Amino acid sequence: MSSKGKEIVENFYESFYSDSKVLEKYLHPEASLCWHSSIGYREMDFSQISGLTKEMAENYDDLRIEVASLIQEDGQVAIHFTYHVKTIENPEEEMPLAHFMATWELKDNKLYKGYQISQLAE
Repeated sequence: MSSKGKEIVENFYESFYSDSKVLEKYLHPEASLCWHSSIGYREMDFSQISGLTKEMAENYDDLRIEVASLIQEDGQVAIHFTYHVKTIENPEEEMPLAHFMATWELKDNKLYKGYQISQLAE
């Protein structure tokens, strides 16, 4: 896998909120995501990830990613980032939402199996 894997992962997290077609572009139809979040453990498939995308679009006026690191090795891509949001109630103020660490296996140049942990920002 060339450095394209890093580009795919970063582009997914940068644009999945703002582009309704991004899931089809970056996410494999048989994708799965195992997510340890501050509210518990979730296993998600393509349709559940799609639902989360719609929910985020309804709750936030804007979302920006700040990537701390992006590493690719042996067919795996790891990303460490923070999401910053502007709420619908207060679109003038940006605040950190959560910190994330995720690793992805790619298949057919799309995100296939992901493992993610997150913690709410303070």
